[in-house]
Amino acid sequence: MYGSIFNLKIKPGHQKDVLDSLSDETPPGAVAWYVMEPDDTSKDLIGVAIFESKEAYQANAESPEQHERFMKVMAYLEEEPQWTDGKYIVSQVV
Repeated sequence: MYGSIFNLKIKPGHQKDVLDSLSDETPPGAVAWYVMEPDDTSKDLIGVAIFESKEAYQANAESPEQHERFMKVMAYLEEEPQWTDGKYIVSQVV
């Protein structure tokens, strides 16, 4: 599995807009995604996206549909997300 962990710095009053935009549609090859609201309220949201492969992740990242979704979310963010991409090497859902 492959994916990204990302930080979202949201414009004041737009958290619901971001969450609504993120749940619009599931891209091909997506396995799961999560969004965390940290206990430390000085931080914004943290997201995790998981895809079945690096190829599926890259195909999504390069698709016009994903670009459109990204631009919709960007309208509610103060800056572009900080991304950490990589291969998930251990996972378990219990």
